Amino acid sequence: MVLLIQYTLIFSAVLILVALGGMFSERSGIINLGLEGIMVFGAMAGGMVMVLLPDTVSKATIVILTLIAAACAGMISSLLIGIACIYFKADQTLIGTAVNMLATAAATVIVKAFNTNRSNGTDFSAKLDYVRGHDAFMFSIGSLQLSWFVVVAAVLLVIAIVLFYKTKFALRLRACGEHPQAADSVGINVYAMRYAGVLMSGFLAGLGGIIYIAAANSTWHFDYGVAGAGFLALAVMIFGQWKPERIAWSAILFAVFRSLSNVYMGIGFLHALPISGTVYNMFPYIVSLIVLAFTSSNSRAPKAEGIPYDKGSR
Repeated sequence: MVLLIQYTLIFSAVLILVALGGMFSERSGIINLGLEGIMVFGAMAGGMVMVLLPDTVSKATIVILTLIAAACAGMISSLLIGIACIYFKADQTLIGTAVNMLATAAATVIVKAFNTNRSNGTDFSAKLDYVRGHDAFMFSIGSLQLSWFVVVAAVLLVIAIVLFYKTKFALRLRACGEHPQAADSVGINVYAMRYAGVLMSGFLAGLGGIIYIAAANSTWHFDYGVAGAGFLALAVMIFGQWKPERIAWSAILFAVFRSLSNVYMGIGFLHALPISGTVYNMFPYIVSLIVLAFTSSNSRAPKAEGIPYDKGSR
């Protein structure tokens, strides 16, 4: 049961951060279907930092530099979506899909090139498996072993809630996702707010990517990306009604089912059931389909999401 709690908290951290990223983007009016790809870019950048940092670096430095690298990579990759969808007014669904495809291909090529050029012949994936277990990322509360990434996710969730409900910035961001023409008429720069929303989504999704490979996943194959975690976060965002506190509770629900594939062997009655581990891997996606089938009719997405803003259309 302790192991189930540990994995639930870790997967919750991933889903909360990525879903919050999608929320800020869609609240500004941009549908970010590229969260999966942004996670891959963030995971790759953070993983590179973990591999390349010498063992003499302090624990705090390892954690901070890893998070910074992942966040920066996420923001840069999200900027591709922002420029294409805001400046060039491209179809947001196609751009998000393109970023997802680009990320997996780019990560595979870059990592293979990295492995080829390493003078000591160390394989990136093998080295990543070693540093992933580094105690710099872990701390204990009694028998419960947790990752510092969970703490980071909890802090960012609190910041997101305060930002969303208590700041003028969030009010303007939401206005741009609901009535951009009305927002523009009172002096709000719709383009700037939408760029801000997309960059925030990249920042959070990049962090979610590094948490996925450093804390939540036992192995990571670049050609598999993040195994649909970005799309699962989109389901969490929709089920959470684009509100941070509801997203958090939704993430915990989905994370429980996602964690079962990692811990069912240690839970007596689950291990006794004649169910393959593959079925447990499918659980979160099956649950997402069932939940969305029953709740999507009551969902209220931002009215202007997916619609390119044209200043001359007022």
